[in-house]
Amino acid sequence: MFLKTVTIGAGSVAAGCSSGNSHGGITLTQWYHQYGEAGTEQAVIRYAQEFTKAYPHIRIKVVWVPGDYKTKLATALLVPGGPDVFESSLTLPMAQAAQVAPLDDLFTPAVRADFSPRDLEANTVGNTLYGVKMLDDTGILYFRKSLLAAAGVAPPTTMDELIAAARKLNTPNRKGLFLGNDGGVTSMLNVLPWSAGSDFLKGSQIVFDNDRTVEAYEKLKELNDSGALLIGAPTDWWDPSALIQGMAAMQWTGLWAYPAIRRALGDDVGGMAWPALDAQGSPATFLGGWTSMVNAQGHHIPESKELVKWLWIQNTAIQRDWCLSYGFHVPPRKTVAATAAALKAPIPARAVRDLSEHGHALPPAWSSSMNTILTDAVSGILKQGHSGVAAVKTASQLCQRELDRLLV
Repeated sequence: MFLKTVTIGAGSVAAGCSSGNSHGGITLTQWYHQYGEAGTEQAVIRYAQEFTKAYPHIRIKVVWVPGDYKTKLATALLVPGGPDVFESSLTLPMAQAAQVAPLDDLFTPAVRADFSPRDLEANTVGNTLYGVKMLDDTGILYFRKSLLAAAGVAPPTTMDELIAAARKLNTPNRKGLFLGNDGGVTSMLNVLPWSAGSDFLKGSQIVFDNDRTVEAYEKLKELNDSGALLIGAPTDWWDPSALIQGMAAMQWTGLWAYPAIRRALGDDVGGMAWPALDAQGSPATFLGGWTSMVNAQGHHIPESKELVKWLWIQNTAIQRDWCLSYGFHVPPRKTVAATAAALKAPIPARAVRDLSEHGHALPPAWSSSMNTILTDAVSGILKQGHSGVAAVKTASQLCQRELDRLLV
C-alpha cells in the first residue's frame, strides 16, 4: 500500500511515497483521508509545523490515504504500527476492540459545554468519550427563488407541499427536484424518518419499525412516482451541478456546496433543512463530519492525545481555518461557529441554526451492515413496489439481529 507522506519536525519537512518509519525522537503518525478541497494538505503541514515548534521533541508524519479510507484504516488498526492519530467516525466495534483511546480527560466542563450534545453523543460509547469532532457537515434543501416565485410556489414546509412544489416546478426542460440518481434512497435514508419524528436505534433496541417511518418512505415513493425527480444527472446529490446548471429547480445537497452555488446563482437561491413529514413531524437534517481519534495500541498515547488536544480543542483559530478556508463546514465548537464571519450570510446562518435545532447523528452502534439492510429495504419500496410495512419490519428484524450480535 503506497501512501503519500510528509514528515514535519526537527527543522525539516520531508515528503515521499512510502509507509515506512521515520527515525529520531518521537514520531507520531497521523492519517487523513484524501481531501478533494484545495489547500488542505498545505494547511495540515502548517498545523504540524506549529505543533512541533511548541513540542520540538515530537515529529509528525502526516499520511494522506487515497481510495477506500475507512477500509484501509480498519485494516491498519488491526495490526501493530497503525496510525497514532487518525480521523474517522466512531463505531461500537472500535471501542469494543480497544482500538481507540478514551479522551474524556481532554474535555474540561467548559470545553464539553462548547460542543453540541449530538457531537459528544456520536463519539461516546457507554460513558466514555473517544473522539474530538474536527468539522460538522449538514444537508440543505436549496431552491431557485426566481423559479419558485414564477411558479407561484412557496418554500415547502411539509412533504406533501414539497411533492406539490416539485410537480409544479417540472417543465419539459427541467425537473422539480434532485435527490440523487437513485431517487433519494441514499440521501434520504436517514433524513426522512427523522423528519417524521422517528429514529433508528436507542440503547439496545432498533426503533424504526413504526407507522411514521413507513409513511416517510412511502412519501418518497410518491415523489419518485410523480415524475418530478431528476434521475441520470452527470454527478450525484453531493455535487451542486444539477441546481447550478438548471437541471432541477431544487436540490438536496450539503452546506459544503454553498460557495459554488452562491458564485453561480448569487442571491437567486434559498436554503433550509428538509421539511417536516407533516404537522406532527419536524424539519430534519444530518449531522455528519469527521472526528479525530487516538490509537489505543499506539506507543505514544500521551503525546498523541496532546496533538489532538492542541489541534482541535486549544487552537480555535485552526478549527475555523480548517472548516472554512478550504471547504465549507460548520466548526464543531459553538463559540467558533458563532463568531465565523463566513457563516453570517443568510443560508449558512440558517444551516447552523437548523443543525443545532434539527440535526441528527447516527450512534456508534449503527453499523454499515445495518445501513445496507435498510438501504436495500427502501430500494425495494421505491423500485420494486414492495410493501412499506413489510419492508420496514423485515429490515428492523435484520438490524436487531445485527445489533444483538454487536452487543454480545
